[in-house]
Amino acid sequence: MSSQTSPNATVAAMKAVVQDRYGSTDALSFQDIDKPTMGDGEVLVRVRAASINHADWVYTSGRPLIARLAFGVRKPKHIVRGKDLAGRVEEVGADVTGFRPGDEVYGEVEAGGFAEFAAVPAQLLALKPANLTFEQAATVPLSARTALQGLRDGGNIQAGQKVLINGASGGVGTFAVQIAKALGAEVTGVCSTRNVELVRSLGADQVIDYTQENFTESEVLYDLIFDSIGNHPLSALRQVLAPDGTLVLSSGTGGRVLGPMGRLLRALLLSLFIRQNLRTFSAKPGGESLDLLRELIESGQVTPTIEKTYPLAQVPEAIRSFVDDHARAKIAITV
Repeated sequence: MSSQTSPNATVAAMKAVVQDRYGSTDALSFQDIDKPTMGDGEVLVRVRAASINHADWVYTSGRPLIARLAFGVRKPKHIVRGKDLAGRVEEVGADVTGFRPGDEVYGEVEAGGFAEFAAVPAQLLALKPANLTFEQAATVPLSARTALQGLRDGGNIQAGQKVLINGASGGVGTFAVQIAKALGAEVTGVCSTRNVELVRSLGADQVIDYTQENFTESEVLYDLIFDSIGNHPLSALRQVLAPDGTLVLSSGTGGRVLGPMGRLLRALLLSLFIRQNLRTFSAKPGGESLDLLRELIESGQVTPTIEKTYPLAQVPEAIRSFVDDHARAKIAITV
């Protein structure tokens, strides 16, 4: 049965980062709000950590404008920001059988991670990797899932393939390098000068410093290119893609209205007329990917990389750092 509160009862409060309009990080505020009500199929999590993702900036800014069709046209449908979380189970709904109070969990929510408590659908959670802190675990769900599903489902990655990761030092890229290696690929990472040693330490076989070399002008051909940046034309990427190779487009900036959608649609249309595979993918949150990621993490094949950690009250500063400083790897939030 869902949690209910009588009309005369005092609703417990919690701290959270909330947003009532689109705009800069000034639209975010740290305040007391009601603790969430848990449904029958949900788990109430005492959040211990969260992390910053590009999606948090999209939610905050309302850009590209097409995103507002999902997030709320005039103002956000969900006032609490935050996609990733890790914490302990406080309560479970009547229909939940896979978790119990006290379990340490991690997962991804549509919104609500930047708060002391979150009511999360049980299917979006998994047991936390035992060898990670809450801060480390909270950096995994969205970024690592995107990398895993992009390489495995979108790219059909195979052992022995030559794989290039464009954006190898970013939140998604740092996981993509490690996951591709764990799946048996020969990995080349592309990043800036300051991140070369980081990407090499993640296991990349070759690292290309894009300030010194344009990988699209190389004579090397790749079986799979995973592009999480979107800073090269499709025609340039195809020049270094094997004749029967696969290009997986994960993201990109794009214009004010459509964002990366225009580029993604062009790729899908072009793929109908060429031998090369140009693919996008729809990453799906859920326990299956989180369980597999936990196995990779606990076996030592994948390790989160955190550049900075901020307290919950400083989420606006953390998002500004993510956007303005082109943060490498992940930014964690301690709750």
